[in-house]
Amino acid sequence: MRAASANLFALLFLCALASVFYVWSALESRLERHKRGFLVPGGGSFHQGLPADLSAKTFRALLAVPAARRPHIGGRRDAHNLTHQSVSAGSLHYHQNGGSERSARREGPVKSASPLEDGIFWSEWLEDLLPAGFTKEYARDWRERARAYRIVKLEPGCGRISNQLATFADGSKACVRYGINADQVQGETLTYYLASLLGITNLPPLVLSQVNRDSEQWAAVSSRVDGLQWSDRAVVSLTEWVSNLTGVVTPAPLRQESSGLHPVLAELRNKTTAELLELMQWSDLIMFDYLTANFDRLVSNLFSLQWDSRVMERDTNNLLQTPRGDLVFVDNEAGLVHGFRVLNMWEKYHSTVLSSVCVFRKRTTQRVMELHRRRDSRKRLLELYRDSEPLSVELGFLSEEHAGVLQERIDRLYKHIFHCKGKYSQL
Repeated sequence: MRAASANLFALLFLCALASVFYVWSALESRLERHKRGFLVPGGGSFHQGLPADLSAKTFRALLAVPAARRPHIGGRRDAHNLTHQSVSAGSLHYHQNGGSERSARREGPVKSASPLEDGIFWSEWLEDLLPAGFTKEYARDWRERARAYRIVKLEPGCGRISNQLATFADGSKACVRYGINADQVQGETLTYYLASLLGITNLPPLVLSQVNRDSEQWAAVSSRVDGLQWSDRAVVSLTEWVSNLTGVVTPAPLRQESSGLHPVLAELRNKTTAELLELMQWSDLIMFDYLTANFDRLVSNLFSLQWDSRVMERDTNNLLQTPRGDLVFVDNEAGLVHGFRVLNMWEKYHSTVLSSVCVFRKRTTQRVMELHRRRDSRKRLLELYRDSEPLSVELGFLSEEHAGVLQERIDRLYKHIFHCKGKYSQL
């Protein structure tokens, strides 16, 4: 009898904890949405009251899992990151290949040539139509300017409350990411440089800055910094704020009811060129998120299917698109450091998402193959990071353990690509 009573008490206690967690998640979401507004697909912004469905976002409290070796900074709790829901300020600097003729080709039907080559790769003619994205030259110029610009305003607008939307003296804007711990700033930064290694140009330019109320860059917003309770000398990331972007819904081939994105010509020929170009960028995104173990994008939707069967029909977390349909990967704080630290929670979902894709960009695949063959991903990422970022020493780099995890994931991705090649090479 005593044992039964004890078990009943334990069950009631766990239920109470679950209820508190759920209520806190809802209140946290209400606070963030009240401060920023929430843009719903096909509708306007509403600034009061709870959204119709919070369940698809409740997993995001896992972002607040404390770092094993790092203290929390500023004592902030993580709030829902809604940057992907609306972007309405700043300058658009997303570049495309070619001019109006090439743009017209993007919008037209698929040409007679095959959308595939060598079994599992997107055709060269499709790759030539992809946007150049944030080019290496543009990113370098933006970083140089951002290091010199004075920040004249800080306001909410980049996700969780601890992050801020900065306005520079020339009127341009950037997202300042302080993070709930230093690991997230490090993960955002190293994810950006890994994308550069892979030749993926969908990420807005990023630069690090050290909060210093007495510096020329931060002096004009020193009182705001005090109010935010940011630690003096903390290293934050600045990413370019890009305007006129909208949310992105997961394409049909990658939803739970579909078999995945495979090199089946009969299916791909029924799509428009624009649809194929979007799928090509998704294949890059899935490879990239697998390498970085970023659970805060498509993987989070897969997880949320447990209680929300329609989550794939809503905008994907931390993914935006230009009016032309070019994808922009934003808010990569969950990648690498944080993603590796909680890998055991998410690995089965990462593997499921990766296994759904067997069509790849040849240029991205070549970079992956090179990193696999040379087994020097740590060395090359560290060199690029240190050569490009003066504050790299202040922020730090991957631990030996996490650098090993990155190389292991590169090797697994390589094996998956060749598994696909063996499976579909005869088609």
